[in-house]
Amino acid sequence: MTFSNYMNEWLYGDKGYYSEYHTIGKEGDFYTAVSSTKFFGGTIGNYIVKRIKEGYVAKDATICEIGAHHGYMMADIIEFIFTLAPELLETLSFAVIERFEHLQEKQAAYFKEAFGDEVEIKIYTSLEELRVENAFFVANEIFDAFGCDLIKDGKTATVENHKIRFDGQDEEVLAIAKRYGQIGGEVGRGYEAFALEMAQAATHSEFLTFDYGDITIRNDFSTRVYDNHEVFPLFDEKLTLSKAYATTDITYDVNFLHVKDAYEEAGFRQLAYGTQLKAMIDFGLLELLEMLQKNVSDDVYTIEVGKVKTIIDPTIMGERFKMIHLKKD
Repeated sequence: MTFSNYMNEWLYGDKGYYSEYHTIGKEGDFYTAVSSTKFFGGTIGNYIVKRIKEGYVAKDATICEIGAHHGYMMADIIEFIFTLAPELLETLSFAVIERFEHLQEKQAAYFKEAFGDEVEIKIYTSLEELRVENAFFVANEIFDAFGCDLIKDGKTATVENHKIRFDGQDEEVLAIAKRYGQIGGEVGRGYEAFALEMAQAATHSEFLTFDYGDITIRNDFSTRVYDNHEVFPLFDEKLTLSKAYATTDITYDVNFLHVKDAYEEAGFRQLAYGTQLKAMIDFGLLELLEMLQKNVSDDVYTIEVGKVKTIIDPTIMGERFKMIHLKKD
């Protein structure tokens, strides 16, 4: 089979890694910006408020997170919108897109615990179920979980019995690689179809997403496996694919130029691209921390700042993760 099919089965098959709930954070296989601090989602919430007040996003828009896992980021976004502009909770709608039923149940329970009956957050299985006039889509680490194919020296990878060989000739994959002058590494699959689904879900929309990757091609392999905070490159001799398969998380660096092109083909235009550090600062993180400092003890403030450093420190997530912001008029 192709490597993208192998990766999709690894993650999303009947007994795939994401077929069961996994804790994110220190107790899990990996941690994310969302699990590090509520100021990640809160800063996005602040930016959404700003976009609405400036007239770029409609007051009656649907704020929709894709791949919400436990639901923490959506809850943080809503909490900060309530703090900064509570009147918007009367006009905005909220939704998440989650393909797995067990995660939908976790999200529904968490939202109920967090908001009771005060805020309704609709849960959809796919973007195809959502049809609205105005939307602001947000996601964190979503494209790195799309299946990818591998190329090397004009050949594509195939997998048999957990053994990878570069003996394929997938013309579609090679055509994508040729477009970017790529001779080695990963080629993300499904970006174009996903962008079209999002374009059809809302007449007018913005999409904000964060992931590790870059807008330039490195021509080497970034695919890796995370197991209890240990990282194993795909071709590491310490990694046994048959043992890691479906029990660990597998991911790769995203080609943001490919994401941009896929969305432009679907009718979007790029508003911004940059590091997570720059995005958080531009979205008002420092102003939010100033507000926090005025309202809590020094000890609480110091703890929260320590958490925030994880998402903006250039040596941790600040430079490694990138943000792209796209808009469909």
